[in-house]
Amino acid sequence: MQSTSSKKMLMGNIVSGLLAAFLVMDGVMHLTRIAPVVEAFNRLGFPMRLATGLGILELVCVAIYVYPRTAVLGTILLTGYLGGAVAIHLRVGSSLFGETLFPTYIGIVLWGGLYLREARLRTLLPVVESSDQNTEEPEFPAHRAATAAQL
Repeated sequence: MQSTSSKKMLMGNIVSGLLAAFLVMDGVMHLTRIAPVVEAFNRLGFPMRLATGLGILELVCVAIYVYPRTAVLGTILLTGYLGGAVAIHLRVGSSLFGETLFPTYIGIVLWGGLYLREARLRTLLPVVESSDQNTEEPEFPAHRAATAAQL
C-alpha cells in the first residue's frame, strides 16, 4: 500500500507529465510553423519571425519545469510565459473564457502538478481545513520558515 505522500507524488508526476507533453507539442508547433500557428500569429498581429524564439523559449521553460531540482523555477518561468499569452489575447479582444483564459487554466494545472509532486511546496503552502472552534491566527511554524528558505 502506498503512503499518501507517494500517491500525491505519482499523481503530480502524471499531471505534470501530461501538461509537459502538451507544452512540448505547442513549442514544437511554433518551431515547425504549421498552418494553425501561422493563422494565430496573423490574427494576433505577431510577425512569424518570432515563432522560433517563442518555441525555443517555451521548450527551455518546460525542460526546467520537468527537471525536479529546478521545477519551482520552471513553474515560475512558465507562469510568466502564459501571462504574456493572456495579455496578448486581451489586447486583440479574443473570447474571454476560450482563448484569453486558456493559458490561465494551463497555469492552474501547472501549479497543481507541482504542488502534488513537491513536498516542500506543500509544506510552505498547506491546505488546511477550516475549524469553527479555532478562530485565532495560527503561528508560522519554524519548520515552514526553514523550508521556505530552502526553496
